[in-house]
Amino acid sequence: MIRTKKDYHSYMEADRVALGRTGKRPFFADEIWKFERLLRKLEYYHNCKRSIFWKPYVLFLKWRYYVMSVKLGFTIPKNVFGPGLSIAHIGTIVVNNNASVGSNCRIHTCVNIGTSAGHSSLAPRIGDDVYIGPGAKLFGDIEIADGIAIGANSVVNRSFLEPNISIAGVPARKISDKGSAGLLVKEER
Repeated sequence: MIRTKKDYHSYMEADRVALGRTGKRPFFADEIWKFERLLRKLEYYHNCKRSIFWKPYVLFLKWRYYVMSVKLGFTIPKNVFGPGLSIAHIGTIVVNNNASVGSNCRIHTCVNIGTSAGHSSLAPRIGDDVYIGPGAKLFGDIEIADGIAIGANSVVNRSFLEPNISIAGVPARKISDKGSAGLLVKEER
């Protein structure tokens, strides 16, 4: 969660690197990068600027965020994703506001991260360096370990605590020991 201006800048840099943006591409044509910048700005102002002076600006940011979310098909609440978020394509992505996703997550279109039926707070907890393939569905009170690659159209309804594996299928099961290595772009430290 972004708590300081320094956190805000580090999240922005990690997101830029994860998306592979070098600054050479025209900003006006890059809707995903605009969306991620707006998400991080909203998180910063929502978490750090609590005075009444900032309320109108925060409301304006929320309105802009809502409009862009509808335009791109994203339902991504604030303060869910860690630094290094990489949205691969424009398209439907639905994330529950009780979900928790670690750093360096690459997420594709038609992904749903939701709760168990009849529960509003039992959402997945996803570790660092996770790749989520197109059409994957993750739901329930589950935990996904670090370095896991989730295959396309997988239905993940149980926890996977072994790190650095690949899972796929309906329901998801372990298919290899490869993990997300090579599928993510991360910031060099």
